[in-house]
Amino acid sequence: MNCAVIVAAGKSERMGPNTDKAFLSLGQKPVLAYSLQAFEDCDDIDAIVLVVRKDRVEGAGKMAQIFGCSKVIAVVAGGAKRQASVLNGINALSEDTRIVIVHDGARPCVTQHMISETIKIAKRYGSAVAATRITDTVKFVERGLKINKTMDRSKLWTVQTPQTFKIDLLRQAFDHIQKNDITVTDEASAVELISDEVRLVETTEPNIKITTADDLPIAAAMLKLDSSINF
Repeated sequence: MNCAVIVAAGKSERMGPNTDKAFLSLGQKPVLAYSLQAFEDCDDIDAIVLVVRKDRVEGAGKMAQIFGCSKVIAVVAGGAKRQASVLNGINALSEDTRIVIVHDGARPCVTQHMISETIKIAKRYGSAVAATRITDTVKFVERGLKINKTMDRSKLWTVQTPQTFKIDLLRQAFDHIQKNDITVTDEASAVELISDEVRLVETTEPNIKITTADDLPIAAAMLKLDSSINF
């Protein structure tokens, strides 16, 4: 089985202390609903686990029902850190899961094609991480505002989600970071610690992450939503 873990349990500190960006309105639906429906409609996805804040578990389950997301097999509470939230999601997967696709619920523009492409590559190589080449010139700053050096952008990528792995590989990576008390910012970082074969999948489609209020109208434009909606 190919199973998705959609994570929407983080604190939206840049949006305000009590703001849950995954449940903000984007057009006529919550931000989370867009990525949830993309995974629901993808033929390569067999099941979905939603990971949300503890106080959102019941509401997220109702949202899945409202939008006809029958592939959702569980809605679980997240942890204090992203890696704990992802692990809670993994632990809720069925035993016959072979491929796990981790996606940030704050990325509403994910497409079925993007999801399927990472699954195809992960089946072949064990991992597949959505990423985009950096086209801007990048400066390295040790501290303050003084430039230390210019980076070679031809070797630099920004990584996103979905991040897709064979389940055994991702479990081994999470066992490693737990045993060694290591904090990582994404699943690829965990897998990189035990494998030198983490693969990138270049994305050409918009895949914005909702981080601040200014990102909402940008995402609406990318999704071709009604431009008259106020955010």
